[in-house]
Amino acid sequence: MTNFLRAVFKTFRYRLYIFYSVICVLMIGILWGGNIGALAYPITEICLKKGTFTTWLKERINQNDQKIIDLNETLQKIAYSNQAFPQSNSAAINSELKTLNWWRSFYIWALPLAEKYTPSTPFRTVLFLIVIVLVGTVIKIFFIVSHGIISSMIAQYSAMEIRKELFDKLIKYDINYFNQSGVADTMSRFTNDLNILTSGLNIIYGKVLREPFKMLVCLCLAAYLCWQLLIVTILLVPIAFLAIRWLAKSIKRVVRRSMEEIALLYGRLEETFRSIKVVQAFVRESLEMEKFDQTNRACCLKTIKIAKYDSLVNPVTELFGILMISMGIIAGTYLLMGERTELFGIRMLSTPMDTGSLIMFFALLAGAADPARKLSDIFTQFQSAAAAADRIYVMIDRIPAIRDGENPKPAPKHNKSICFDDIYFAYESDREVLSGVSFEVKFGECVVIIGASGCGKSTLLNLIPRFAEPLRGKILIDGQLVNEMKCSELREQIGLVTQEPMLFNDTVLNNICYGYADATREEAIEAAKKANAHDFIINELADGYETVIGIAGGQLSGGQKQRIALARAIIRNPTIFLLDEATSQIDVQSERMIHDALKKFKQGRTTIIITHRLSAVDLADKIIIMAEGKIKDFGTHEYLIKNNPEYAQLY
Repeated sequence: MTNFLRAVFKTFRYRLYIFYSVICVLMIGILWGGNIGALAYPITEICLKKGTFTTWLKERINQNDQKIIDLNETLQKIAYSNQAFPQSNSAAINSELKTLNWWRSFYIWALPLAEKYTPSTPFRTVLFLIVIVLVGTVIKIFFIVSHGIISSMIAQYSAMEIRKELFDKLIKYDINYFNQSGVADTMSRFTNDLNILTSGLNIIYGKVLREPFKMLVCLCLAAYLCWQLLIVTILLVPIAFLAIRWLAKSIKRVVRRSMEEIALLYGRLEETFRSIKVVQAFVRESLEMEKFDQTNRACCLKTIKIAKYDSLVNPVTELFGILMISMGIIAGTYLLMGERTELFGIRMLSTPMDTGSLIMFFALLAGAADPARKLSDIFTQFQSAAAAADRIYVMIDRIPAIRDGENPKPAPKHNKSICFDDIYFAYESDREVLSGVSFEVKFGECVVIIGASGCGKSTLLNLIPRFAEPLRGKILIDGQLVNEMKCSELREQIGLVTQEPMLFNDTVLNNICYGYADATREEAIEAAKKANAHDFIINELADGYETVIGIAGGQLSGGQKQRIALARAIIRNPTIFLLDEATSQIDVQSERMIHDALKKFKQGRTTIIITHRLSAVDLADKIIIMAEGKIKDFGTHEYLIKNNPEYAQLY
């Protein structure tokens, strides 16, 4: 619940909307209780007796006068009596006289107004009351609609901020988090969980704000009629509260598990559709359907369990509501029929209750029960919102594994060397990926790293821009530890081309300029020329540099995507150039064109290339041979040909 309150606090910056919402709620509550009072008491006391407002006021004046006379006589008897009456009796009578005199003055003031402005016949009086109720209902509907719109605005604006906060935090997460957790759970929190939380915020400023005030107005009016009788009516409230609290804990626990199952369902969908080519190629559709069915069934069972608990809320609320109203009816009827003022020896009224007041009391109890029923309807949604807030704020509160230190040092422009000193690394504690790796690359050199899959080549490269941190050892650029540098300044000096070129569903021009935000069109074209991409862009693409290339560059071939990715890195003019299997999935012609581009571009910058194609050794000043997380040999191509038989045979 703490995390849900954090989300609620987000809404407080929209104070003006909250103010409008409260005004709407006040008007709705007043009109709700007023409509009930306008129907219950006047119709019972005036219309059913075939009277009018004028006759009713005259009757009330006469009744008050008679009560005042009776009470004054009682005070005189007390004054002249020799018996000792309790002082409290005189005080109570004087208080009642004060109240009666106030009402008498009010009735006398209202009488000429009633004679002038209200109907003079009983039927027209009924019509007059109905018109008042209809007008009140129309006004109430206006405020209900306004309140619904305003509460939705508060919820949506607040959810927008939470969504932004979550995205801003996630985009700074270490890459290993996404490699291990995937994106399905994250997407589930962004979509399903945030939608549930938004509904919860909407409820807070909707029904949770509106219905209790409606109920409060009815209870206050009922308390005004007879607060003692109201207390008797609500004696069961604590028991109802305990029952609903137990349901709340159960629902929240089940909802949280259901959200986890939905995240697994998202993961199953993501994995299957991302690998659809493999699924169909190996004719494994039936296996994937079976796996999906298991996850889908588990998700369904959790949802059914929520429905079981949810189905208890309304009956429990209704049962206690009926019991409370029944207690009020029994007690009120007992007092009315016997013209009594005491219940179980406890004084409930100063004078017996009239029929109109009792019917109005019952109507107000019913008016309070309706908001209570509506509140029970949103009970599960509220618990779901609390569970969703927990899942969202866990991610917002998570501290990224890779982050700047308290006082990060500026990263000077690289111009000396990159040094790996006794580096150890493991994704899991019991399996080392790198063991005691040490080497140095001078500024301006091009180093090619070769080795079997899984030997740690890509991991080694990821340590330079701090996509991962070593367990032990030091990485220094120009003699300065990379983990003491500011991440953004370090990465601004690095140009990266990966095995799978990650392009965006945007134009070619914007994809190239993604590497440098302030780049001009001319600079982008120049970068494309250096990457040997310019010719195919203007000759083969329909709109040239303005061509939208589709999701992940789906409109392009592998070689075309890779050359645009290369242009994106080139436009940065980096001092450190990293290529991770950048030519492993493209044709020979595209590879040759990329190599031609690299021969020119690698001059005056430090270049590290990971490859399993030995054609890249033509670019290398030095070559590193890796195996099982260690460096087996390091030297020039000529040195390795002479001194490393395995390399010579492979070449």
